[in-house]
Amino acid sequence: MLADIVLIIHLFFVLFVLGGLPLIWIGAWMRADFARNPRFRLAHLAAILFVAGESLLGMVCPLTWMEDALRGTATESGFIQRWLHRVLFYDFPEGVFTAAYAMFAILVGVTYKLIPPHPRRA
Repeated sequence: MLADIVLIIHLFFVLFVLGGLPLIWIGAWMRADFARNPRFRLAHLAAILFVAGESLLGMVCPLTWMEDALRGTATESGFIQRWLHRVLFYDFPEGVFTAAYAMFAILVGVTYKLIPPHPRRA
């Protein structure tokens, strides 16, 4: 059960990293305050930099490691578990993911520069 919780947390982290960028673009276009919220923007930038950094260093994601450790050698998995795994993990060479993470991090950095966060209004 704990491994499933870690998997769900991992899914939400991935959704935050991937979904955050289009939300920022759409929010900036709509002039929504959240798109320039410094905490949201720094958290988003830090998240993708962490992912890209660990990939460039050849590290295993802590959430992946934790889930694997909690699962032990169990091979049976439930329906939801299998589908969440299929959404999060693919069978491509590691370099493909490293390049994708690095390019996405650059895109987030460029967005941070082009649509800078603003201090919160009083």
